[in-house]
Amino acid sequence: MKLFVRDLTVIDASYLCPQRGLVGESWLVDIELGGALNEMSMLLDFSRVKKQVKAVIDGEVDHRLLVPTGHPACQISQGDADRIWLDFASERGSLHLHCPAQAFCLLPARRVDEQSVGAYLLDLLTKVLPGNIEGLVLTLRPEQHVSPYYHYSHGLKKHDGNCQRIAHGHRSMIEIWVDGCRDAALEARWAQRWQDIYLGSQEDRVPIETLNLSPIACQQIGGEHLGFAYDAPQGHFELAIPAAHCELVDTDTTVELLADYIARTLRPQLSGKALRVVAYEGVGKGAYVDYPA
Repeated sequence: MKLFVRDLTVIDASYLCPQRGLVGESWLVDIELGGALNEMSMLLDFSRVKKQVKAVIDGEVDHRLLVPTGHPACQISQGDADRIWLDFASERGSLHLHCPAQAFCLLPARRVDEQSVGAYLLDLLTKVLPGNIEGLVLTLRPEQHVSPYYHYSHGLKKHDGNCQRIAHGHRSMIEIWVDGCRDAALEARWAQRWQDIYLGSQEDRVPIETLNLSPIACQQIGGEHLGFAYDAPQGHFELAIPAAHCELVDTDTTVELLADYIARTLRPQLSGKALRVVAYEGVGKGAYVDYPA
């Protein structure tokens, strides 16, 4: 006997990769449970699956920075109070953070991917599900895009939820319509421009020397790094990241304002033409903006 739920939730997070650096990602989550029927002639009530299982997944990995603690490029140390210093050496340059512990998910793995995150969650779920459940299967999968897409990371200091964490992200489609027709070339150009990008608000940029980073960071940081910091309801967040890994945006980085930023950037080259930019934030949600001809 098997019970399944497709598209139980979506994990929107960022992770650290030795080759790509900071990567925004979105995974759909499917779950399958086996075992014996309980006293209600069920394996598990669907409402409990959706609440209990989803709560574990969302609480542990969603809107966090997923860290492969088993990789030698990763160095973690305790900062002030309930804060963590994180240093990571990637091929695209070193990354350094000083953030509340809840901003991170420390995975006991050498790499972050669907399999390692799924195994980590499977271990947690096995401990909280009732004893009649056996053969739990968890599948993480990316959305199958028909449009160009990019991976971006950001933080929203004004958000009252977990979006305030300075390094979480999304894998997102983009649509650009010019005079009512999709422009595949422009879409591909923006997908390439924002591939594995950190979108930083200019308002959050700070001098590197003002950051309270680890001793390791102080040895590795050079003039190629940009500093970002802000206070949010969950605490004080700090990030140093190579400038080549960033695009500075003149507004907050909500999806509404990102759609408008792309449209404003494109507008001068499309004078006299109607423009619509549809920016996605992960799976099945986003914002669009119209600029008339």
